[in-house]
Amino acid sequence: MAGHDRTEKATPKRRADARKKGQVARSADLAGAVVLLAALLALSVLGPHVASVLADALRDALMLAATPDVVTPQGLGAILGRQLEAAGAAAAPIALACLVAGVAVSAGQVGLKITPAAMKPDPKRINPLSGAKQLFGLRLLFESSKATVKIAAVGAVMTAALLPRLEDLAGLVGTPPAALWPMLGRQVLGVVQRAVLAYLVIGVIDLVWQRWRHERSLRMDKQQVRQEQKEHQLPPEVRSALRRRQLQAARARMMAAVPQADVVVTNPTHYAVALRYEPEKRAPEVVAKGTDLVAARIREVAAQHGVAIVPDPPLARSLHASVEVGQVIPEELYRSVAQLLAFVYRTASRRRLVA
Repeated sequence: MAGHDRTEKATPKRRADARKKGQVARSADLAGAVVLLAALLALSVLGPHVASVLADALRDALMLAATPDVVTPQGLGAILGRQLEAAGAAAAPIALACLVAGVAVSAGQVGLKITPAAMKPDPKRINPLSGAKQLFGLRLLFESSKATVKIAAVGAVMTAALLPRLEDLAGLVGTPPAALWPMLGRQVLGVVQRAVLAYLVIGVIDLVWQRWRHERSLRMDKQQVRQEQKEHQLPPEVRSALRRRQLQAARARMMAAVPQADVVVTNPTHYAVALRYEPEKRAPEVVAKGTDLVAARIREVAAQHGVAIVPDPPLARSLHASVEVGQVIPEELYRSVAQLLAFVYRTASRRRLVA
């Protein structure tokens, strides 16, 4: 269905179905900005305590290292263990603040409802061909442009905050270390605060954009709305029976198209994909596909009607994961399918000559 035909807002059922699949509007930029802000606030409050704990631990380690009896492999291991323990204890409150902030911002965007369906492995997500298509498509151009704008905006804010402080920073030359670090820390903290706030604004804008795009992707056409209302009015038993009949009818149509296929690509036992090429179409079309028992039935029908069956596990898995029945193959599979069809046509020609 063309995108311009989807003029109706998504129904509650469509939203619920999308949520079950893990399709939600979420901004990674907003989540990152909130976590950074939480870390910055935690450092502002706990920074002196963390510095004091680390300084005490380092002082104790240097004193112990100066003792000849301690400078042994076992002694150095104990010193290192104490340092790591002190560093972990000092960083734990900051890490906890970041964890709480991350959970809170995620829950604020999409809620606390867990979607098991989103955790299931999806062949399309791990398919390298589909991944390459996303990596080198319009999505890459959009994401690259967005990243450039974000970096430029944050950089401009940091520059605007840093330039007025250059004279103050130059005046710190010659300041004793004990007084330099607190003064320098305040200057750096002020610049970082402005950068994080700018990133937070970008995150809010990105969340608005993600929600708009998500709403657009959920839009429906009038026929879909009418069909959903019709199904919703039927009893659950009738809807289930209708779905079974629709599935059986679709499978019967798919099996009826197998004899007209040019080749069936197999895994060789778990997957089967039937392809047909017609000159008036721009690429070969998938006329049937299935796994396990359905794949066995496709191979059986193909064998009965003399359709070539070629084992090619990588191609079979890619076709099954990325192409639906009735669709032509994507451009990234043109070369592999063309080589396969050429092999099938050559084999068929030899058989006719021999006969």
